[in-house]
Amino acid sequence: MFKKKRKEHRRKLITSTDPRSIVSEQFRMVRANIKFSMKDKQFCTLLFTSASKGEGKSTVAANTAIAFAQEGKKVLLVDADLRKPTMHHTFNKLLSPGFTNLLMIQWKIADVVKESGIKGLDLITCGPIPSNPAELLGSTSMDLFIKEAKALYDIVVFDAPPVLSVADAQILSEKCDGTILVINAGSTEKRFAVKTKEVLQSSKANIIGTILNNFKLEKGHYYYEYYGQDV
Repeated sequence: MFKKKRKEHRRKLITSTDPRSIVSEQFRMVRANIKFSMKDKQFCTLLFTSASKGEGKSTVAANTAIAFAQEGKKVLLVDADLRKPTMHHTFNKLLSPGFTNLLMIQWKIADVVKESGIKGLDLITCGPIPSNPAELLGSTSMDLFIKEAKALYDIVVFDAPPVLSVADAQILSEKCDGTILVINAGSTEKRFAVKTKEVLQSSKANIIGTILNNFKLEKGHYYYEYYGQDV
């Protein structure tokens, strides 16, 4: 069982475990396209979200963060899915202490940050599951965290909950420099993708692109394709 979990973790972090693979190359393309789409603006905070659960936004967020770290950037990956966090599983870390400790009782970043095991990439796991996630993400503590994180890191990547499930991603997207929508090629219905885009735009999110996840190529390969803003 533990071996199976370790194999799943390695598969999820393919940009680290197999940097020469076709999937890793696609994440480098995602990195390049993010930089291109934001080239005329200062960007530090990136939000990854999806329409619904199970579309792979957490895996995409983690691998994109690794891709930036591999470029020499100092990167912080934050599990901002305060309802169903996964990054502690992905990186084999403890859930607590984490992000909610910082937001609820004003711990410092140094108190909750964890080494990811990947050069240049730090991690903040979720922490104790709160009863008021939306309120925490919209709080003054959140604003202070973003300001402090920007001073310490080149790139801060947030993994947020799905847009159509809860208000959390809406709230956080308004605070971030850029928002990226992850769509699963095999399951996301177009009407849900369009609705998600409308919801994010109503929150004044800066949607810089969409990633098509799990697009199947020949011989069983999968890759991630980055598109512009049109959905």
